[in-house]
Amino acid sequence: MTKFGETHQLSEIITQNIATAIISIIIPTLNEAENIKAALTSTQLSNHIEIIVVDGGSQDETVNIAESFGVKVISAAAGRAKQMNAGAAVASGEILLFLHADTCLPLGFDVMVRQALAQPGVVAGAFALRIGAEQPSLRVVEWGVNVRSRFLQMPYGDQAIFLTKKIFNHVGGFPELPIMEDFEFMLHLRNLGKITLIPVPVITSARRWLKKGIWQTTLINQIVIIAYFLGISPQRIRSWYRQEKLKRF
Repeated sequence: MTKFGETHQLSEIITQNIATAIISIIIPTLNEAENIKAALTSTQLSNHIEIIVVDGGSQDETVNIAESFGVKVISAAAGRAKQMNAGAAVASGEILLFLHADTCLPLGFDVMVRQALAQPGVVAGAFALRIGAEQPSLRVVEWGVNVRSRFLQMPYGDQAIFLTKKIFNHVGGFPELPIMEDFEFMLHLRNLGKITLIPVPVITSARRWLKKGIWQTTLINQIVIIAYFLGISPQRIRSWYRQEKLKRF
């Protein structure tokens, strides 16, 4: 295909009519009984949506809680990227929104998502981040995340990434990496067009910041990104992250 043809095809994908599009909300879960109810509740006051919970083998009440909401629940091999791709494969909506199980969407998110994707040149988007705890240092973390998301166009998965299903299929879905799948995914999308940031925040759990320490968690996140750019394999980075070997830095 000629360069003109490729550009024209992509333009058609981006500028499709999405004013009344169905939004498929895909939630990957693994032992999220403490959080999934709040996440699902945050989706309820919305229109033209579909909710798909993709469980990776929970041993707690996650699946039962999800089923009590009457949403679609499917199983997939554990791994966030694999689970999100599995959810996208069965989604019927023209728009896909990937929601972490410990994150709550703002009121009116459905209208905001459709309006964001209707803007010229926008290929994907996400929400600003609010961390659900009151420590002042978390406000600094939020500020850094939101600055990065707006000016570098690099939001991460806990900000509820959304895009059309056509664009998702165009880039081949999430790379099935053990870590950094959202980072790599956004790099691909950023090459196609604008990634917009909705200023109204999602609220995500503070558990990982509070468990390891706010500044230590922030430092670990930055080391992980540097290691990835240096070519260290995602498998090794994931091993470090899980075993908390990065604490020695």
